[in-house]
Amino acid sequence: MVNKMLVSFVAVLFGIMSFGFIRANIGEYTPVPADPNTHVAYIGQIYHENGGIYLDADFIEWYEGEQANEAFREHEPDADLTEAPDGYYIVNDDTATEKLAVSPDVKVFMQIYNRTGNIAEADTQWNERISLDRFLALLADNGGMDLRDYPYHLTIENGVITKIVQQFIP
Repeated sequence: MVNKMLVSFVAVLFGIMSFGFIRANIGEYTPVPADPNTHVAYIGQIYHENGGIYLDADFIEWYEGEQANEAFREHEPDADLTEAPDGYYIVNDDTATEKLAVSPDVKVFMQIYNRTGNIAEADTQWNERISLDRFLALLADNGGMDLRDYPYHLTIENGVITKIVQQFIP
């Protein structure tokens, strides 16, 4: 009897403890953490070449919060506003693109895209991991939502993109 109670108690305890490791999608935006290997860019062409996948990245400066306000005031001195609209600001002084290889094992995380084929149903799901093939298909057939209009945080290691995170735009 005591052994059954002890086993039951331990099972319940481990069950409760496991819930602490679950991260719920709480519906709140969290900025992509700064990292020296991560750079923000618009994705232009994405293509197969010499057995690999490459993309053309148009690197930008992405600012949020007070940094966005400072960049906005610096770049828009004649504006009637003193803060960046929607809490972010993009600077793209150089629209030249850089060709980068994409790792076949790249991790792709999306925030919003047309998941069902009905653009009216597109909703935000934070950091949803999708396959590279799915990402390529979404860029090719946007279903009424051009994913090239979004900036992406590209993690580049040894000249190869190993992670792509779509930037949420409010």
